[in-house]
Amino acid sequence: MTEPSIVHATFTLERTYPVPVHRAFHAWADPRMKARWFGGDSARYQLDFRPDGIERNVAEHEGKEITWESLYREIVPDVRIVYTSVLSEDGVLMTASLTTVEFTQDGPNTALVLTETGAYLDGREQPAWREEGTGEWLDGLGRHLAEGPA
Repeated sequence: MTEPSIVHATFTLERTYPVPVHRAFHAWADPRMKARWFGGDSARYQLDFRPDGIERNVAEHEGKEITWESLYREIVPDVRIVYTSVLSEDGVLMTASLTTVEFTQDGPNTALVLTETGAYLDGREQPAWREEGTGEWLDGLGRHLAEGPA
């Protein structure tokens, strides 16, 4: 058994998308749209995008059930999203985090800044893995937005 431990880490990711802010924000807010770039198996993905709403994604990875659950704390349309999250593997807590997502109009583009502060428990997840995975889904958002209006 692994010794109990907590690693605290913060990362910030920035992206620029060639769309107006309202389109980038809408891609976070619309459950069908977000499932395409974030949710994976839409049958096991749910999004209630409102303050106190919950987002949940369940997936299988290497024979284990991975559950991502977020609680939206604040939503300011076209400006920012604040949520807290937990990630579990087979019901065992791996991480807890606070995330802010800021949207700014930069000419015809959207500048997005995502900052996450997490507590990584007992070596079950590493901060670098989370940062890489979050970057991958922000890139997925970019591919989704490049497809044009939905």
